[in-house]
Amino acid sequence: MKETTSSKKTCRRFYGHGIPHVKLETLAGKLIVVEGADGSGRSTQIARLVEWLETSGHPTVQVGLKHSTLVSSELQKAQQGNILSRTTLSLFYATDFADQLENVILPALKAGFIVLADRYIYTLMARDMVRGMDEAWLKNLYGIAPEPDAVFYLSVDPQELVQRNLAKNAALDYWESGMDLGLSRDMFDSFLKYQTAMQGAFRQLRKTYGFTIVDANRPVGAISKELRKKIRVLLANR
Repeated sequence: MKETTSSKKTCRRFYGHGIPHVKLETLAGKLIVVEGADGSGRSTQIARLVEWLETSGHPTVQVGLKHSTLVSSELQKAQQGNILSRTTLSLFYATDFADQLENVILPALKAGFIVLADRYIYTLMARDMVRGMDEAWLKNLYGIAPEPDAVFYLSVDPQELVQRNLAKNAALDYWESGMDLGLSRDMFDSFLKYQTAMQGAFRQLRKTYGFTIVDANRPVGAISKELRKKIRVLLANR
């Protein structure tokens, strides 16, 4: 993927129908999203951003997939059985997102916090698109999502992702390998095919959502430097 920089946002808006009675002009904080596959370095970069931002005097709040107090534990248990249908899995994650949006993201933005999201609706949509879900249906489902102030997609070659995941966990994850899709009986081969398909889905979503693609095959420090540079510009325009 080629690196690109999304256009500057002039005002906050919802991606679709939004949430009734939410006044976007009152959301004084910033919503910054870091996307990427497992092994792309998301958690490391977010931890570095939190330390940098809070040291600089910016209060932060973190959100991510399966962090909802409403359904996260149930979703975790359901996934362990590897038997969820694609629609059930999609709606489970959408509920997890909606709960965090209402109870964490929007209140934090209203209070002026910088919200750092360890993945957002784009990963959820990409996963569903790879599994054959209708893109228009997904855009409507996630029409409640406010447009972030910045989105960074950490792009890593699938071959590199394999090595990173094996080095960290000594195994590959069932869902992150797309084993439910029947791409291959071999998990290693399925992982490569699935992650390649995910990158294709992100390229497609980028046409609509215009996020910034960051080459995450590089050293951690180089990526952190690039993210800080772009976020400084964002905060300067606050």
